[in-house]
Amino acid sequence: MASILTKKPNTTKLKLKELKILGQQLLSSRAHINNLPSLLTFISSSSPPQHVLESLLSLQSFFTTVLPDLPPSQSSKKRPRLDDSAKEDPEFIYRTWLRSKFDEFITLLIEVLVSPDTEDALREIVLDSFMEFVKLGNGGNFYSAIYHKLLRSIVQSATPVDFLSELLASKFFKFIDVRYFTFISMEKLAKTLDTTVTPDDKTVGGDDESGSRSRESIELSIHKMHYVISHIPPLEGNDGKSEYEMWSGSGISSKEEHDKKEFSKRQKAEDKKLRTEKQTNNVLSPATIAKKMKLKFTKAWISFLRLPIPINVYKEVLATLHQAVIPYLSNPIILCDFLTRSYDIGGVVSVMALSSLFILMTQHGLEYPNFYEKLYALLSPSIFMAKHRAKFFQLLDSCLKSPLLPAYLAAAFAKKLSRLLVSVPPSGALVIIALIHNLLRRHPSINCLVHKEDGDENPEDGSKAEDMANKANDSGSDKRSGIDHFNSEESNPMKSNAMKSSLWEIDTLRHHYCPPVSRFVLSLENDLTVRSKTTEMDIKDFGSGSYATIFGDEIRRRVKQVPLAFYKATPTSLFPESEFCGWTFTYEGSKENDSESKEQKTSEENDASTKRQRLEC
Repeated sequence: MASILTKKPNTTKLKLKELKILGQQLLSSRAHINNLPSLLTFISSSSPPQHVLESLLSLQSFFTTVLPDLPPSQSSKKRPRLDDSAKEDPEFIYRTWLRSKFDEFITLLIEVLVSPDTEDALREIVLDSFMEFVKLGNGGNFYSAIYHKLLRSIVQSATPVDFLSELLASKFFKFIDVRYFTFISMEKLAKTLDTTVTPDDKTVGGDDESGSRSRESIELSIHKMHYVISHIPPLEGNDGKSEYEMWSGSGISSKEEHDKKEFSKRQKAEDKKLRTEKQTNNVLSPATIAKKMKLKFTKAWISFLRLPIPINVYKEVLATLHQAVIPYLSNPIILCDFLTRSYDIGGVVSVMALSSLFILMTQHGLEYPNFYEKLYALLSPSIFMAKHRAKFFQLLDSCLKSPLLPAYLAAAFAKKLSRLLVSVPPSGALVIIALIHNLLRRHPSINCLVHKEDGDENPEDGSKAEDMANKANDSGSDKRSGIDHFNSEESNPMKSNAMKSSLWEIDTLRHHYCPPVSRFVLSLENDLTVRSKTTEMDIKDFGSGSYATIFGDEIRRRVKQVPLAFYKATPTSLFPESEFCGWTFTYEGSKENDSESKEQKTSEENDASTKRQRLEC
């Protein structure tokens, strides 16, 4: 065994028992300190899991006891200035060497955690050991420096680390201090990543292979950041009375008090009781923690939203922003630029941004002048096939609920929805009928659109703004009957001439091929101006409809008179003449048969005439 201690061991031939002896010797005496570098060589993803586990247990036990006496890391800003005599002290040199080995040990643990070759069971054990050093490695305070290294390695890893991220979120995000320092790290990483992505960088518009690889790596990093920051649970119990569960014993300390404590610790050795009392005094109250958490939460999310987010992550963010982010921001109005840009993109992105933008407008006083014009532009047949169409229709109904809405604007939305009836599926037609029903009930001034003949002009039905905007168009308009003055291609509702049109498309639904649509359109025949006799329709009942839901409702529907298909007499033809008056149905080969029959008739007539001539003779 002496050869093992004097020479560097061969890691490929070293047995597990010998490795265990090395760890026991390291823990027993300082004379076997040279076993420390040997044990560090086994902390690798290429080593057998049993060797990694045995080395990890020995090194964790060793560093846990000596870590409180080690000097700060060389990269630490709090490293004190020492005299030359103090630097030459053998004890100081020994502790500085131990600090470097501890930093190397932390780096090796992170490499094992991030490596795709590491088994999941071993990765979980290594993460638990790493978080123990986060808990105790800074004199009893949360060791944010090595925790930031872990998050940075997760975000900047070239390979997916989904299991590690899930493990970290499920086991440690329940602790309030872990959430707090996670937000701080995410803010730093987002700012660092934002500085690397510039408009002139190849990652934005480069076509070479290096540019594509860097662009893919940045998108992967943003995806990992979104996973981490979105899986941090929201702060609950922020009433200032409930206590929060901490991973570190000292909790979240204020910066000034923490600096004083570190300074006094470097100057003189304090008593244990005094130190524990000071730590308890430094712990912040729940109300203060809630304020700090909200501030860090806001900074982390705002820094993340400034990144060039990929479209798939962009949609995920917009889908949960109104529920998981806006209620917990210190000032939600700071999202107005992000949401207005998203709303101006158009398509599905605008639909998904509508929920958050609506909350800012109704609850936080955001003013968006062109909101209804953008909302009007979103009404297209493709919206009835979108994934989030149910939420969009509910928000559309809420946005058109205000009684202060101008008549021309309500008429434009009603007419645009009515025009869409021609090209949408039956489920979309049911939603449109419900929306138009609510519009006619809320805005009696547009009830003239239900039945409006040519030549009917009621100055009260129109609006001065629309008349002034369309005065030039009216001069050259066609006055013939049957002309619809509504311009469906116009993006501005004021210039669409909706008040001069009618909802004739709804009348066509009386003969719709889908029975639920033809039955449901009869609800618009009621006098909607009498609000006491009618009620608004809940859009939730129609927003998520499809062919399957309509078919299911028809199957469950009880019908008193069931139509039967039977014949009183055996049919002689496919299409009876009584059903198609004035129509004749001929087969393509009938012409040839007719010509052949004519030839046969003529030949028979000729033969008959010749026979008659012979008889006469």
